[in-house]
Amino acid sequence: MSLLSTMTINETFQTHSPTRRQMQMNDRAVQLVPGFGWPQARLAVLAYACVMVCAASLYFVTVVNSFPGVISSDQSRLPAAILNVAAFSPVVLLFAIGRLSFGYLVGLYFYIMVLGYLWLIEFSLLDYDHRLALASIVLSALAFLAPALFITAPVRQAVVLPARAFHMMPSVILIASATIIGIGSLYNLKLVDLNEMYKYRAEVALPAYLRYAVWIFSSALLPFAFACFVVSKRFLQAGVALLLMLLFYPIILTKTTLFAPAWLLFLALISKLVEARKATILSFFLPVLIGVTCALLYNAGLIPLKPGMVYFGIVNNRMIAIPSLALEVYNNYFSGHPLTHFCQINIVKLVAACPYDEPIWAVMAKAYELGAFNASLFATEGIASVGHVFAPVSALICGLIIALGNRLSSGLPPRFVLLSTGILPQVLLNVPLSTALLTNGVGLLFLLWYVAPRSAFDQVAAPTAAPAER
Repeated sequence: MSLLSTMTINETFQTHSPTRRQMQMNDRAVQLVPGFGWPQARLAVLAYACVMVCAASLYFVTVVNSFPGVISSDQSRLPAAILNVAAFSPVVLLFAIGRLSFGYLVGLYFYIMVLGYLWLIEFSLLDYDHRLALASIVLSALAFLAPALFITAPVRQAVVLPARAFHMMPSVILIASATIIGIGSLYNLKLVDLNEMYKYRAEVALPAYLRYAVWIFSSALLPFAFACFVVSKRFLQAGVALLLMLLFYPIILTKTTLFAPAWLLFLALISKLVEARKATILSFFLPVLIGVTCALLYNAGLIPLKPGMVYFGIVNNRMIAIPSLALEVYNNYFSGHPLTHFCQINIVKLVAACPYDEPIWAVMAKAYELGAFNASLFATEGIASVGHVFAPVSALICGLIIALGNRLSSGLPPRFVLLSTGILPQVLLNVPLSTALLTNGVGLLFLLWYVAPRSAFDQVAAPTAAPAER
């Protein structure tokens, strides 16, 4: 090709191709507000879609009168419920601008829980100060989300595991898990369906050390190992981690251990297809959307009652309605009974008088006959411990604790953080934060994040990046 031809082609390319300055100007042109461009706008649309499908799910909960005596099915209250959700919905935009972190994942699930309560409160049949409770829960949500979403700065690692030791750790977790399953099966081993699970779970009696080990490994350590295996592409070992997680079900008989393997596999698949923040929102949106679709198809007479409503009850009720209903129940109970002042925490009970001799979940079970009502930090560390007025302060402190997890995991791959915490949002929706930190191993997970060598993940990513560099 001649020099003249080459110059002509270059001139043509320069004439019709945007310069770097023009591209920068175009990027600024699509910015809706500073720091909020089309990527954030697309994320905001997805988040709003999640809000809408959750509102539809809550509508079916009230229509079918799922919780008689607690929630009304009177649809004349529907406009007020819609107004509450609409007024609180702009808060979801925070998830369009926040970075993926432990607090982002937990915060989204708590946001939906509060949204559900704002819907259900308008259908409430229980007697307490609803306006004060509404103001308290909104302020508590904002106080929690501010640090949980936006405090993500890393901390200096004073202790770092050698990369070799870190890569061996997931295999050690598998061996330890298998050992615990073997010991646990000597105390309890029952394969029962969901209908009989609660009956036999009351009979489970494990030694304290074994009970703690089961919860810590099933909630925190095995998901951590699974995340390590997936990120390093050791898929056979990842499958073994899921199998071991499932084998905890006959020992402790909980829905979390039964469905956790499928849930983590689901998170691994969607986080492979889309970036971590979209995967987080889709992890709530897609299962709830399937439940809403089942309800619509049943109402249209296209599917029978049992399969559609069983899915709706297990997924939609468990993910939205029951955690939100716990706020309703705790608001009612502690409006007329003494506050706990954190005495539900065993250490506090040792040094301070407690008005309750039983665990709070047992107190709720007797008072409302809705089963064992464990609840989130908003209900336990908030409403039950300090009441409506100081609940936002408690939520702020809890948000700072979650933010510590953000800081300790800063620098780790977003997908790894998402998978290693995949079970914890479901845990935190149903147990106090103090319980999750100790009994469910969240505090131990924080420590593992802190000592994890960031260079180990760079080595994993290097082979993938090499072809692009060439």
